[in-house]
Amino acid sequence: MGDRRRTALPAPVAAGDDVVTPLEAAAEEWIAPYWNAEHLRQTRDWLLVLEPEASEALRIAALTHDIERHFPGGPANDLSVSPEDGMDYRRVHSERSSAFVSGWLREQGADAQLIADVQRLILAHETGGADDEDLLQAADSLSFLEVNVDLPERWAAEGRCSLERGIDQHRWMFERISLPRAREAAQPLYERVQARAA
Repeated sequence: MGDRRRTALPAPVAAGDDVVTPLEAAAEEWIAPYWNAEHLRQTRDWLLVLEPEASEALRIAALTHDIERHFPGGPANDLSVSPEDGMDYRRVHSERSSAFVSGWLREQGADAQLIADVQRLILAHETGGADDEDLLQAADSLSFLEVNVDLPERWAAEGRCSLERGIDQHRWMFERISLPRAREAAQPLYERVQARAA
């Protein structure tokens, strides 16, 4: 945990003082083989910047919210439509991630209430809603903007969509943030992506 390439904001806790529960540590290990595990770890780190006292359920949801993409058979993100028009994809993505994480938590012997809380949070990570759901969504957006700065160029190079559509994904991730302090932190990250397209 802690500061990963962020200079404008302090680390959520002093280096070496991170409190990680055994279940959270196990989640970090579980997600490690996922190709985009850095995004998941950064989501948890941004969560702790926004809310240093975040619950274990929030931290685990942050670490695992996109894990379904690690497993074959998931939904395809249709990049020919605007991000706003891709909410069916996001719903299926969230449901599938929630199912994988719930199963994993049960295997770990997690408490039923913790499992229910993590499920609810993952199901809402694309839309927000309750205060803790808004925190997770904001942390997800911040991490996306930070980790995927080159995504528009990669998508365009792969022929998946135009550079403009890739940048539009970042616009949507930025604009969906409802927490003012998170939007303030996201502004320079979004501007960095815009500058690459200029």
